[in-house]
Amino acid sequence: MSHTPHELAEEFPDDADAIHALKTSDAHFAKLADAYHEVNRAVHRAETGVEPLDDMAETQLRKERMRLKDEIAGMLAKA
Repeated sequence: MSHTPHELAEEFPDDADAIHALKTSDAHFAKLADAYHEVNRAVHRAETGVEPLDDMAETQLRKERMRLKDEIAGMLAKA
């Protein structure tokens, strides 16, 4: 298990410009990116013990992060 946060720019290094452009031009994408950031930070805090969660709650956060990442990836593919 990695304790490294999964920032969007690191997850999609070749799409940094597209991420920035979509965040400023597409309200839905901006909302997804913000939600991803919040969930990603919650996962990172749980992993590092800053805000410990039980395994089920942490797993749910990880699933939500993956769902958001998949939706973001789909939008980036279309951009």
